[in-house]
Amino acid sequence: MKSGRYSISRQKACQQCSVSKAKCDRVETGCSRCVQRGLPCVYSQPGSCRGARQSSITDERLRRISETVGAGLAVENDASTQSNMERDVASPSVGSRHSVPGSEIQDFVDLKLTCPINADHIGNRWLGAYIPLPDQKAKEYPDSTKSFLHRMVKSYVTVAIRGRGYPPFIHASQVTTRLIRSPLSTCLSLVRICERQLPGSEETAAQVLQREMSHLHEQRETYDTITLLCAFQAYLLFTMVLFFRLEQIASPILRQAVMNLQEIACVSAKRGLVCEAEQQWLRPQWESWIVAEANRRTLYTMYLFDGVLSAHDGLPTFIGTELKGLPAPASHTLWRAQTRLDWGNAYNSHLADWGEGGLRIDELWRVPENFDDADVAKRRNRVDHWLEGVDEFGTMLYAVTNTTHG
Repeated sequence: MKSGRYSISRQKACQQCSVSKAKCDRVETGCSRCVQRGLPCVYSQPGSCRGARQSSITDERLRRISETVGAGLAVENDASTQSNMERDVASPSVGSRHSVPGSEIQDFVDLKLTCPINADHIGNRWLGAYIPLPDQKAKEYPDSTKSFLHRMVKSYVTVAIRGRGYPPFIHASQVTTRLIRSPLSTCLSLVRICERQLPGSEETAAQVLQREMSHLHEQRETYDTITLLCAFQAYLLFTMVLFFRLEQIASPILRQAVMNLQEIACVSAKRGLVCEAEQQWLRPQWESWIVAEANRRTLYTMYLFDGVLSAHDGLPTFIGTELKGLPAPASHTLWRAQTRLDWGNAYNSHLADWGEGGLRIDELWRVPENFDDADVAKRRNRVDHWLEGVDEFGTMLYAVTNTTHG
């Protein structure tokens, strides 16, 4: 029967070709259409009924979204725009020119992660602007820092929308063809609809993103650890797009999105923010470290974005004391390592260089009043040592904390 024939063909096609209803040559390492256009090529897993069903659901949802966009969203539809829409949403940006061969990463299973903080405070953070919470400490961003932070966080959105890379809280291995998860691949595809909008289409685009965001929020408890991380990253990107690009600044949609984002962040944090081996000052499994580091970076970005929102609304901004004790962003050598051997060597050097333990995020905050001169000098030396190896994300974070806390 024709229906059966087309059904089988559709299931074998990759996600991008299936959504576009295009012919797919089904090359395992990436079909020719996706390779030519630089798109993330993702296939359903035939060996798993649950995986195949999930992929089918994702494809169907993408088709519905695609039809909505085509019918109701005013986007310039010329040949150049179509070409731009199909550029590599996962190609390295200017600030993240690194990649990890898919064969180097086994898979994100048996991660052995733990959460050393009270993650419930993350989910309730939005309350702090309205109801005083215990141990809450206000901070005041200088005007120049507010402007700097606004523009830096906005750049993460622009990079994704233009398909020129991915933000520095997404690891290169997460967007490889074999390992990318549907929440992230769907997000990186969907945000492209905002690249060349016509005036007046913002509301329709916001509704399209909101439907996908609702799906991610509803499914948050069902995801495995790596897929939940991807959902967290996707939801954060969607929320930032609503604010920076779609003019939903005063919309109830944005306020609800921030609350839902913090709920997802809470669930993701409980799955693990630190490797068990990290706590024992041992070298963890590479895959485990990638998930923990990406989760922490995504969490820090969410807090920075929260500062942008609070500054815009004239609300008080609070220090994320609930994050105290978490590692500061890792060095560029660790974050950008392309092979398991390179990463292992870099981590061995990290262990040797930081005999007393790596820098913690709270060491970038204001020096406690009870510190004497020796304590202050020691902290400054540790921060200086950390600065020797940071990437652009760590540099940005230091610039914000230094101008805020001194």
